[in-house]
Amino acid sequence: MKYTTLLLSLLLASFILSCSQETRKNPRDLNNEQKKIDEIIWNASFSDLDGNEVSIQDYKGKVVLIDFWETWCGPCLQVFPAMDSLRNEYNDEFEVLTVNLQDSDTPDDVAAFMTEKGYDFNFLLDNNAVGPKVISFGIPFKIFIDKDGYLIQAEVGSRGTDGDYQKAKTIIEEHI
Repeated sequence: MKYTTLLLSLLLASFILSCSQETRKNPRDLNNEQKKIDEIIWNASFSDLDGNEVSIQDYKGKVVLIDFWETWCGPCLQVFPAMDSLRNEYNDEFEVLTVNLQDSDTPDDVAAFMTEKGYDFNFLLDNNAVGPKVISFGIPFKIFIDKDGYLIQAEVGSRGTDGDYQKAKTIIEEHI
């Protein structure tokens, strides 16, 4: 009887563990690099300017743009006006997480930029070095995530304010 109870307990524990370790299955046909980015971003966390931890999982139900940037990066700054317009247009359905890599910027630099520009973004710091794990070439590096937290696409560069606006608007419209 004692061994039967122990055996049943072990089987139950094994079943519970196997159910909880389900692999994420992005509904898109991703290449290996995209699968890696999808997994890293799902498990990543950043810090807001008050030191609070922020995760992509906090934004389920919204299309999210994670934009890795630095204040010196001209193409990075070209993306911001377009994303600000889209935040205003899709207020409840679209979030922008601007993640500063802190390669040359300090948290004070980011706070000053945020105050000066007044963009309706979540300004975050890459305190856990997520950027180097996902950025393939340079910045701006943008990652679009769907409402369920899955990678839509990742891309480097800017198409200019109008081009970035149109590209992001198409992604938002397809996924809201």
